[in-house]
Formats: sequence, structure tokens, C-alpha cells
Amino acid sequence: MDVRPSPRRALLLALVLLMSACKTTSATGGGSSPDTSSGSSSQGRTEDVPQGDPFPSRPSVEARKDAQADQALAQAIQQAETAPRKQAAEGLLAVRKAYPQTTAGQEALYRAGVLFYDAQDYANARKSFNELLFENPLHPQATEAKRRLGKAALEVGAYRDAYQTLYSLAERAEGAERTQLLEDAAKAAEKAGLFGQALRISVDLAGNAQTPEAQQAAVARVQQLVEGRAGFMDVAQIMEELSPANPAWPVLSFKLARIYYHLRDWTRLEETLNRFLAEAPNHPFAGQARELLARATRRVEVQTKTVGVLLPLSGKYKAVGEAVLRGVKLALAGSDIELIVKDTQGDVNVTGQAMEQLAFDEGVIAVLGPITVDESRRAALLAEELQVPLLTLTRQEDITGIGPFVFRNMLTNSAQAQAIADFAMKQKGFKSFAMLYPNMTYGVELANDFWDRVVANGGQVRGAETYDHDQTTFTTEAKKLVGRYYLEDRLDYLEGVREVQKETTGKDAFRKRKAMEKMKGEVPPIIDFEAIFIPDEWKRVSLVAPALAVEDIVTNACDARDLERIRKTTGRKDLKTVMLLGTNAWNSGKGASGLPELVERGGKFVTCSVYVDGFFVDSQRPATQRFVKAYRQANNGDPGLFEAYGYDSARMVRQLLESKQAPKSRGEFREALANVKDFDGATGKTSFDDKREARKPLFLLSVSNKGVTEVPPEQSAALGGS
Repeated sequence: MDVRPSPRRALLLALVLLMSACKTTSATGGGSSPDTSSGSSSQGRTEDVPQGDPFPSRPSVEARKDAQADQALAQAIQQAETAPRKQAAEGLLAVRKAYPQTTAGQEALYRAGVLFYDAQDYANARKSFNELLFENPLHPQATEAKRRLGKAALEVGAYRDAYQTLYSLAERAEGAERTQLLEDAAKAAEKAGLFGQALRISVDLAGNAQTPEAQQAAVARVQQLVEGRAGFMDVAQIMEELSPANPAWPVLSFKLARIYYHLRDWTRLEETLNRFLAEAPNHPFAGQARELLARATRRVEVQTKTVGVLLPLSGKYKAVGEAVLRGVKLALAGSDIELIVKDTQGDVNVTGQAMEQLAFDEGVIAVLGPITVDESRRAALLAEELQVPLLTLTRQEDITGIGPFVFRNMLTNSAQAQAIADFAMKQKGFKSFAMLYPNMTYGVELANDFWDRVVANGGQVRGAETYDHDQTTFTTEAKKLVGRYYLEDRLDYLEGVREVQKETTGKDAFRKRKAMEKMKGEVPPIIDFEAIFIPDEWKRVSLVAPALAVEDIVTNACDARDLERIRKTTGRKDLKTVMLLGTNAWNSGKGASGLPELVERGGKFVTCSVYVDGFFVDSQRPATQRFVKAYRQANNGDPGLFEAYGYDSARMVRQLLESKQAPKSRGEFREALANVKDFDGATGKTSFDDKREARKPLFLLSVSNKGVTEVPPEQSAALGGS
């Protein structure tokens, strides 16, 4: 194997040599410590991979022959025969210290290293061998010293040093010695995280194994390394120069094929699998290879009347998934379209597997769903990779930005904010607004979207107050909204304080306090807005509305006569009405009286409000009425938003597949879906824009003491929607 030292490694080696040459004669050996030599994976960073011979090619010390030193060495060797190994090694090091630049001193250093090694004192063994080899790499026992040095490094966890030393020895060895060195080098490389190097060595061992057992062990190591350790580039580079005669070739070849599968590189995948089956038709992986090849081939085989559905039919979102599925089945009833439903279980991994099954194994022409954010993103990424049209029903913003095969038909936060803002400004003529919203993702996102739309339409947001999502009292927020909380900041209040102080001069504290309280209560609210946007659930809205009324914010005067009546009751001529605006979270079930619970709990304080929704079961729109009637006949109860969106999505698919020019491929289906315009469905007339987002006029719902009614579509059709 061609191993060339990198410039960085060469520079480091030169510095080591320079430092070694400058050491005093009593210095102990160099080398890396276990703490600094071991390390983590360096895949893709070849400059960090130890390369070349780590020792100098020429002696840095000219050792001389010395009779006195030879005599001292002989005596130390004789004593070592009966002394414990470590004690004997220390005796030899004493000779080395006394005669440092002699051949006897170097021999003593070598023998001390051997004794330390045999005593399993690998740290001192490394120290001795390193010092010897940096001083004299041509020592008669240099090869054995390197072998023991590499093994010692392996024992103490200096895996990179061990790999470099053992592998450099193996390149010059032969037979059983070479095999053993390579096995040790592979072990060191793997522990050092040098998986590419470990893989190359293991492949070499497999190709040169002398026994079936050795070959089997080497191939097993190769298989272990390619499963989640060695990188794609390592496998690809080794395969470029590897002969199919090598027993490890099928393992690497099949791994490469699976990598191409995950990369969606179909051309290389098919080439690799076809060669694998030609070269190793009876290999244990051959069955999987044929299955993978068949699956890749089927990716372009489409069943033109087969549609996939991805929904959570178990787990946390089971009820939502079942609701959508009821709508989908109702839409396809009586058609010859085959529906293949996959339960995502609310799990992104299951979703990914199901999406691939629908694309490869079932040959669906398109997929409906999923609904949750994470599942939809996973499905969308795969839809784009596999080029399968996906009509998802998630609220996640910008999901269609993943690619041209991703469509979305679902009510989003931004669509609601835009629709209610457009209604208030374009139909009601409002220009100034306030906002009260919960400090949670839903509330913050809607508040931001509403504010942006107001500004885009030329309006202003005069006040914005947030509250905790589980809050139940809203006195403070209402006071802040109308300027009654920080009274010290108001000039009229400060003027009132001065008047009270002037009028109560000389009076007792009780009368002064009463006068001050009366003055505070008469400080008028600053209502410089025409509507308040409250993006929260109906239960919270029924608590917020009365708190606003306490601060003289009139929300229940729908016409001039109501307002005039309230003015006479309060004696306030400057009172004006403020409309409350909301989202589909205001939608509530019917209470004991038969009215929506929002009306039951909120009472008169929520009347005259308007909120937006993506579906209204009591709508007078003909398409919505047809859907509601059909649903009631097929199911027990009324449909909701998810049933309606599932129904419309499936009806659009059905309309395309039953048309005279029905698409015959996924690409044709994608084009046909992108060109859907004014599809008259239960959720409104739907068209897909250039971002493949479904656009439609939403349902604007007005609240009165008699319940909830729809703002006539002709008044809202031109307004912003989903």
C-alpha cells in the first residue's frame, strides 16, 4: 500500500528529530504519551492519519565502543538473570546512564525495554524503545524493538502510534509475521477511529489468508467495519482497485450498492448490483441484491389508479388521522381507485419506511398526507428524492419549499392571519388594531403574521399585550391595552392628581384617598384601535372578553343603535365599539342550550365578533352542503375540518385520475395537480399557486347571541385566504 507522509506530518517529524538532537545525553526517550496519542475518528482528514516510518533513517548519536562500558553491561546482564525483571531493567538503565554514547549503553537500553515489556510495564517499555530508536534506528535489534514498541503502544491505548509503527513493520515483513503485524495494525487503527485504514488492512488480510478460518475472520472484520464505521469514500476508493477474486469483494460491493440506494444514484446502483450478481451469484447477499435491484427497477413502474395515504392511525394523533381518512374514503367511494393506507404511528422513521414502500413496492401515482410537522417533512424529503407527488395536510409553513413534487392543502396560521386582517381592513375599513395573544408558538406566530398583514395593507397596530398560555384573569392586560395601568405616564392623570390635591387641601386622609380613587376611576381609556385580534382558543376568549368590558372597551355593539343605547346607559358620549377578531381556535362544540360554548360562556361580550376558519358545517355554500349531507349519510355525526380537507384532497386526486386525459406517470400527475384551478370543494374553491400551496377564500364567521353564522361568501371571496 502506497503510504506517503503529508507535509504536516513531515514537518512534525522534522521538529521531533530536531528536538531529539538537542537533548542532553541523560534525556529519556521521546514518543507520544497515551493521553495524546489516542484519538477519535479522523475520516476525511487525511492530514491527521499517521503515515510513513515514524523514526529517523540515520543515527542521531555516533555510538562508540568502550571496554569499561562493555564490562559494566556484562555485569548487569549477569545480575539480571536472577533479579526480578523491573529491578534488572533498572540495573541496565544505570549502565545506560553511566555510558550514554556507547554501544553498550544502547544495548542496555534495548534490554531494559525488553524486560519492561515482559513485565507488562508497557509505559516504561515504550520510553526505552522510543529513546533507542530515535537515537539509533539502525540498531541490530531495531526491528524487534519496533515490534515491541507497537504492541506496547497498543496496550497503553496510544492507538495511532501503534497503528503507524505496526503497519510500517508489516510492509517489510513476510509470511506469518506480516499477517500478525497487519492484524495488530488493523486493531490499532480501528480503536484509533481510523476506520478507512482498518478496512484496507482487513481487505488485504482477506485476500492473502492462508486458511479458510483466517479468511472467514478477515471477511467478518470487513463486514463489521463497513456497517456504520468506514465512510462512503473509503469503500468507494477500495472498490476501485479491488479484484472480485478477493473474498471481501462481495461485502464491499453490496455495501456500495446500498450507499447508492440511499443517495438515490439509480444508475450506479443498478450497475453495481448487476456486477455483483454476475460475479457472486451464490453469495449470501445475492438474495438481498436481487430484491434491491428489483425495487430500484420498480421505482418507475406506476399503477395509475393506485393512491397512497400516510396517516397516524395509532398513537397520539390517532383521532386526527382517522378523521382525515373518513373524508378520504368518502371522496373515493364508488371509484375504481385503489387506496393503500399506511399507519405512520406518529413516528418519522415509520413514515419514511412507509413512503418508500408506497413508492417502490406499491407503485402509487401519488400520496396523500401526512398531517404532523415532522412526519410531513420526512415524507416531503422522500417525495422529492423519489419524485412522487405528495399532497400533504400539515399546517407547517413553507413545507412546499422542499421541492416541486410537494403540495399542501391545509389551513395554516399565516392564511388565517391574512384572511382576518383582509376582512377587517378591506371589508370593514379598519386601519388601527390591538392584539392580545398567548405567549406560545401558536399565539406568537399568528400575532406576527397578523401584524405583518396589517402593515402590508397600510394599517397600524397600536397596542400588543401577551399573557401566559394558562392564564385565567386578564385585568392587567386590559388596563395596559387602554393606558390605565401605567397612569404616571399620562399627562391627564398627573393633572388630575394636582386638582385632587388642590381640592382636598386641609381635608382628612380618608377624604383625600376617596377623592383620588374617584379621580382614577374617571380616567378615560385610550382606545385608539378599531379591533382587537385574539389568536387563542375559545375558552380563553370567553374570559378575555369580559375583562375588556371592565375597561370600557365596548365589543358588543354591532350597529349604531346598540352603541347609542350603551352611550346613554353609561353617560359617555365618546364611547366607540371595538370588534374582536379570532382564528379557528374559537370554534367550539355546542353546549347544553344548543348554542356554541363560546357564546354560552362568553355571553354578550363575544357577540359581534368575527373569526376565521377553514370549514363551517352550517355553511350555505353548495359544495359544502353536498359534502355535509354525504358525510352524515355515511357516518354518525357531523364532519369537521380534518374530514373536510381529507375529502377535498382526495376529490382533487379522483378528478385528475378520472379525467379524459388522466396522467399516466408521476410527472404528468404532478403537472396536472399544479394546474388545478377553482376546484369547488367542501373547504372552498381551491387553486394551487406557483409554490404549490392551496389557495381558497376561507370561512369568515360572525358571532351573535343566536350562535355563529357565516359572513356571505360574496363579501369575502376577494379577501386573503389559504
